Amino acid sequence: MSMIPATLDRAKRPQKRPRATLLARACAVAVLLGLAGCGSFSPPPETFDLSLPSASGTRGAAGRLIVVSEPQALQALESDRIVVRSGDGTLSFLPGVQWSDRLPRLLQSRIVQGFENAGRAVGRPGTGLAADAAIQSELRFFGVSTAGETQAVIELSAKLVNGSGKIVSARIFRATAPLAAVDGKAAAAALDQATGKLIADMVRWTGGR
Repeated sequence: MSMIPATLDRAKRPQKRPRATLLARACAVAVLLGLAGCGSFSPPPETFDLSLPSASGTRGAAGRLIVVSEPQALQALESDRIVVRSGDGTLSFLPGVQWSDRLPRLLQSRIVQGFENAGRAVGRPGTGLAADAAIQSELRFFGVSTAGETQAVIELSAKLVNGSGKIVSARIFRATAPLAAVDGKAAAAALDQATGKLIADMVRWTGGR
């Protein structure tokens, strides 16, 4: 059996890399992966709110309580997104923007506040209050329409129901506001303006009923 010199034997063995070198390479890979993740980072959506309605409208009978239910809505409107409806009826959402809450709940809050600011007695279902009448509604559309003239459009079908469950009055409300550009800030401002008109109409509609 031949003898292999010790120096040659050590040369043929795989050399172990120092732990410090392996750690440095691992850190470098982690940094590169982190930078790659930063490249795909998207900022959080810009959030918009509907302003508080002004204190305008007709005052109703003293002590008469109206309860405002949350509007029913189609799935596309049951979210916090700003909807765009094109001329062929296609619905889409403005990217990178959102409302401060689900649209039906946000609109319900602003309708309640509109009645409060007009000095009306108002509440919500489930509060244990003995209501004289209730407003039940369906949100048909709330968003930007690019069919013909580009504008903010709100369509709301509402019924005023007395304590016996009888429909006292029914009306379809529609409010619009001009829109110069189809972007989040302009759309939110125009829809806010249209909401103020619609709520003022609703307060006047129920006055004295």
